Amino acid sequence: MPIKIPNALPAANTLKSENIFVMTENVALKQDIRPLKIAILNLMPKKIETETQLLRLLGNSPLQIEITLLQTASHKSKNTSAEHLLTFYKTFNDVKDERFDGLIITGAPVEHLNFNEVDYWDELCEIFEWSKSNVHSTFHICWGAQAALYHHYDVGKIDLKEKLSGVFVHEVKDELHPLLRCFDDEFFAPHSRYTTVDEGEINQIEDLKILADSKEAGVYLMAGKDNRQIFVTGHGEYERTTLEAEYSRDLARGIDVAVPTNYFSEGKSAPRLCWRAHSSLLFSNWINFIVYQNTPYNLEELG
Repeated sequence: MPIKIPNALPAANTLKSENIFVMTENVALKQDIRPLKIAILNLMPKKIETETQLLRLLGNSPLQIEITLLQTASHKSKNTSAEHLLTFYKTFNDVKDERFDGLIITGAPVEHLNFNEVDYWDELCEIFEWSKSNVHSTFHICWGAQAALYHHYDVGKIDLKEKLSGVFVHEVKDELHPLLRCFDDEFFAPHSRYTTVDEGEINQIEDLKILADSKEAGVYLMAGKDNRQIFVTGHGEYERTTLEAEYSRDLARGIDVAVPTNYFSEGKSAPRLCWRAHSSLLFSNWINFIVYQNTPYNLEELG
């Protein structure tokens, strides 16, 4: 089954051209099935780009998935048209009385700020708390993961001496965990951040388990014991050229950053893509084994 998205969402044509199975609302309504309800809180500035990346990964599932795109009401996006946001996005107030099988909270380019200095921090904390009772499993990405670790477990972020940017090798720590089903012992994943979390501090939290990490990039994948909170410090959703675009943007702004590690291949015009399979597997494992296998059919039973 495909992901179910609004008829006119820009991502639809892009995904169809890549042979990703999508279903518009008009077709989905004819199927007699309860789709999984997945909300995406998109905190990234280029929202169309991010929503397309995430929908690409969510489409690799035999289940029908109904997507709800969310934005914060306390922050006005400067990089996405008001028309697009008005047409396709809701705010937390619009959905706070609803329940969802899954929620994805993206990263955000606000690492230079303390958490409580972010203009939508109070609203985000309210969403974190709401997710405990209204969402079966929440998937946090990069800064979204750091913010959730701080809110739920008081884990602080640590400034790095320089930006961590590149594609790094990661090692599976628990091959029997459902999120890592069919994973190789080692896999690649992109990172793009200025901060990190301390592995020793995570290990002291009884409710958290580190599932994968990297000698170069640190902790990558964590989960609560009941799998209702998932934390990923990298960006498996990134496209082939996303790190390249970020690098060029930083240089254009006069920021002194190193070339992304393990990213550009000598003699090739485009960066190498070596993380798509495992990233797709991670998202499909989350959908199939964490969400679908465990969420109640009647979402009113969530608690």
